[in-house]
Amino acid sequence: MALGPLGVGAFGQICLLPFLMRMNNFSLLRSLDIHEDPTFIPEVAAGVTEDKSEVKSPSDVIKELTDARSDSARNGFSFKGIKDYLECYRSGKLTPSQVAKNIIAMLEDCDKSTPPLRAIVQWDQEQIMLMAEASTTRYRNKCTLSCLDGIPVCLKEEFKVVPYHHRVGTVYLGTQPETEDATVAKKLREAGAIIIGVSNMHELGTGTTGCNPNRYHKIPRNPYNPNHFTGGSSSGSAAAVAAGLCPVAIGTDGGGSVRIPASFCGVVGLKGTFGRISCHGSLPLSYSTVSVGPICTSVADAAIVYSILAEPDLLYPYGLKQPKATLSDMCAPDLKGLKLGVDWTFFKACDAEVLSACEKGKEGKSELGNCSLSVKSGELRDAVCALPVPYTAVKHLQSLGASVVEVSLPEMEEARVAHVICILSEMRDFLQPDFNKHFHEMNLETRASLALASQFTALDYIKANRQRTRSMRFLQEIFSTVNCILTPVRSMRFMQVGNFIGIPGLVVPIGYSTAGLPISLQVMAKWWDEAVLLRIGLKLEQFRDQTKKPSIYYDILA
Repeated sequence: MALGPLGVGAFGQICLLPFLMRMNNFSLLRSLDIHEDPTFIPEVAAGVTEDKSEVKSPSDVIKELTDARSDSARNGFSFKGIKDYLECYRSGKLTPSQVAKNIIAMLEDCDKSTPPLRAIVQWDQEQIMLMAEASTTRYRNKCTLSCLDGIPVCLKEEFKVVPYHHRVGTVYLGTQPETEDATVAKKLREAGAIIIGVSNMHELGTGTTGCNPNRYHKIPRNPYNPNHFTGGSSSGSAAAVAAGLCPVAIGTDGGGSVRIPASFCGVVGLKGTFGRISCHGSLPLSYSTVSVGPICTSVADAAIVYSILAEPDLLYPYGLKQPKATLSDMCAPDLKGLKLGVDWTFFKACDAEVLSACEKGKEGKSELGNCSLSVKSGELRDAVCALPVPYTAVKHLQSLGASVVEVSLPEMEEARVAHVICILSEMRDFLQPDFNKHFHEMNLETRASLALASQFTALDYIKANRQRTRSMRFLQEIFSTVNCILTPVRSMRFMQVGNFIGIPGLVVPIGYSTAGLPISLQVMAKWWDEAVLLRIGLKLEQFRDQTKKPSIYYDILA
């Protein structure tokens, strides 16, 4: 079929793309009259905070987190996290070099399995051993660089990492080995981490399933069930952590791309405030929606990595005036004084399997009256109570002293559409030369997404950014009354709003479905307040009384 000037055939231009526009309601904003001035970059000035001299420094909090007793024995299986690696190194039970050899053996094994895990798509035995041997020497000489010294990590292929190919999930980019590290890769090296390779991703970050069928990547597998999606686009990062190959991975998040795979794979994912962690050295696919964040085995590990990566970078134009990253009150014994915002209509928007399988949750209706909630209809109350895992997780936080405040997030559909217009328009703009030159080398889904972006006009983009101004104002008003917002992880719209307006978000696994797949809860906070996310997240992960072992799991420390 002959291609038009946009690289799409006549059928696509005349039938398919207009159909996709209608089906996804992408013309919604064209019928709206939005008067606010547009906000093209969701940067928000840090608010004035009270100076408390008694607040612990991040290093003190990290020491408290790594010194805390583990409850893995009580809970049976537990993921191996940073603390477990440090205990092995400090006790002499294992060295980073021995751990590196174990990882190399596991990387070889998982690529030969049926089906292959395909979490790490590029790795180099010599590079891994060089970093591990340097770390072993530092432990022997008692001069370690940080609490990440000797900790295995991987980075999404979207980042430049020496000496790997910067393919970004494609077959045509990164034809030569990279010679310069992205800022996050450089900071991890300076902290002494062992970079075990680069991880799989959805091609060019254009989707959320994580599937990438091209010859260099293939389909990454969810360690909890290889026949289910990992989520994306940071698919390999989440799969690597859940499978035990490393306790820390780094991803990017433009529409849930850290939080979605973390939730699908049953691990913790943190998206920082827009500009909090430098994106320098990652492909600048969307300049107004993408944030960097860690995927880890625990909230404590996410806090440790966040504290090391979060700071201004002169090579990255956003976040230069950010407030200093803190872990304030993260280890407080309770949540007294915190107000949790909950829009219960979100909890109603769950899949049929949860509603039908969790009918026994309705027995908890009598307890609803004990909550400081205002549920307006019996129908909504019944739907909420039919979700025992997310609902009782909220109850758990309330039992620790937090109060629950019912909130309403307005214009979520408008925000969803505006986010799609912004991210796809920016990606199409950056990838226009690739779309023209490498169209036939792209996956079909990528072609469709970029072709769809050609349907958006300059007026659409400006109006979408007018909507961003409105949405930011709505959330600023909500955050004047609550410390955070809780949402189930059941729909991308709960993820996209965070990218659209630049607020931080954290997903924490809280249980499992009847099929044995992870269920997570998302916590969102106001700009620059990652500390409250981590404080609530630390308590939230205690709600899960048992951690199920993934069907694909490698115990590197065994």
